Amino acid sequence: MRLTVGQALVRFLAAQWTERDGVRQRFFAGCSGIFGHGNVAGLGQALLEYGDDLPYYMARNEQAMVHTAVGYARMRDRLAAFACTTSVGPGATNLVTGAALATINRIPVLLLPGDVFATRVANPVLQELEDPRSYDVSVNDCLKPVSRFWDRINRPEQLPSALLAAMRVLTDPAETGAVTLALPQDVQAEAHDWPEELFAQRVWRVARPVPEAAALAHAVELLRGAQRPLIVAGGGVIYSGATGALAAFAEATGVPVAETQAGKGSLPWDHPACVGAIGATGTPAANALAREADVVLGAGTRYSDFTTASRSAFARPDVRFVNLNVARFDGVKLGGAALVADAREGLDALRLALTGWTAPSAHTEEARRLAARWNAVVDEAYRTPHQPLPAQSEVIGVVNELSGPRDVVVCAAGSMPGDLHKLWRTRDPKGYHVEYGYSCMGYEIAGGLGVKLADPSREVFVLVGDGSYLMMAQELVTAVAENAKLVVVLVQNHGYASIGNLSESVGAERFGTRYRARTATGLDGETLPVDLAANAASLGADVLRARSAAELRTALRQARASSRTTVVHVETDPMVPAPDSDSWWDVPVAEVSELGTTREARARYDKDRQAQRPLL
Repeated sequence: MRLTVGQALVRFLAAQWTERDGVRQRFFAGCSGIFGHGNVAGLGQALLEYGDDLPYYMARNEQAMVHTAVGYARMRDRLAAFACTTSVGPGATNLVTGAALATINRIPVLLLPGDVFATRVANPVLQELEDPRSYDVSVNDCLKPVSRFWDRINRPEQLPSALLAAMRVLTDPAETGAVTLALPQDVQAEAHDWPEELFAQRVWRVARPVPEAAALAHAVELLRGAQRPLIVAGGGVIYSGATGALAAFAEATGVPVAETQAGKGSLPWDHPACVGAIGATGTPAANALAREADVVLGAGTRYSDFTTASRSAFARPDVRFVNLNVARFDGVKLGGAALVADAREGLDALRLALTGWTAPSAHTEEARRLAARWNAVVDEAYRTPHQPLPAQSEVIGVVNELSGPRDVVVCAAGSMPGDLHKLWRTRDPKGYHVEYGYSCMGYEIAGGLGVKLADPSREVFVLVGDGSYLMMAQELVTAVAENAKLVVVLVQNHGYASIGNLSESVGAERFGTRYRARTATGLDGETLPVDLAANAASLGADVLRARSAAELRTALRQARASSRTTVVHVETDPMVPAPDSDSWWDVPVAEVSELGTTREARARYDKDRQAQRPLL
């Protein structure tokens, strides 16, 4: 079959499927793109001609289109994904942040940036990076360190092997992340005779690896000897559909379950075994249990510094780790006993092998008392009014109250993710979607769009601060164009609340974190006359304003009843903190300073750092 490289690529992508547990689904839901001279004649023309096979979605920002793809793939448990195409030049380099986010979060997305001419006959072309060391370097080489697989297609004959390698990585839960195929603009438009089998339907079966017998026996031995065991449930529990297996394990053994950011929702918030979030943004209940845990079963977690509270959370000198993970890379972290397996298969195998064993009843009862105590704190944080402006915890409480059990809350950066991790009451495994692997400002609206495209039956509540909104709001236009309704709660606190708090904690006195006009002494003048609600309206969204919890409640009811994307603008008081997590995060403080606030912060830091452990 004679097709251009661009046409062959589109036809191939449209024929890829995944299968897990006997359920098949098309892998590529579509291709997002912004066209320029680097891809309009190749992939642009191909998507026009074969759009019935691979739907095209117009994005407004290249980084944002990757965020949308990540939101979609995460919502679909990594069994379906998007491709993203850009022109060479700034369009391609705009992909780098999104690619890093996808790879860090282990989420599949296929990036198809245009590239300079493979023939080099017109060099240097527009937007070409001229590297005097080599003509084989382009701006797309920036994507190498943030991609799990990267290739440049300099000849049509190279395309089939590159496509198969790309699919191998995209559909492997242990290897997945961003995959980049750089496509020189002349090669995209070049015709070639392709074998028919390249375009035949291909099914990529996503395996469920089972635990190796000896590793399972070792894990069981460690757990049977535990007096104060704790489960740390990560994103792998949700991606593998292991939430039922986790509940069955916890109910059979009495082991309490703490949740990472990606793993929040592994159990409903009111499940008897659930002790809430763990780590630097965790609950005092989970963190108290972590400090005394003698055996920690990590299920599908990569143990980020927030989860381990910069390796200060697990304080017992004799603590041991059993790490159930599909990736051995994560299984051996913290010196753990690696149980390399699918989370569902591993939890079921552990439960059967532990038949007759339970954690000490006193430990289980203590966990339930601690969780109940924390839930009372959350009730108070949700309901305590603050004047003249509501606290962020009140806003979270109102959204939680008015959202349905299957609705999804989306967030990414600032102080909101930490407060959500502690306070949000998740009722569905897909009800909590906070991107905290890369903590990328600007993810929220674009990621929320991906969530909505993945499951239009759910209401999607995007919580975004003013700082993050200003980074990337333009995908509101895409949501309106696609009739993909979002409810965006825009929290206006006139600055960077999270970094303001962090700055104060390290003795930097909130420097550079307030949105103020410049005066003779610095950025310490009047609050800027910025109207983000008016900005949202200009992008096509309906807009409602609220200045109290009661007004927010009314606005959210109206937004929920609407069929259109609605932005609810609410001002909050950034100086009212959420309840504390009784935990720590390692952010180094200046070792010497003439500022008293910095010296005091350094003294606290030196003291807190003593709790860190290598956990080898």
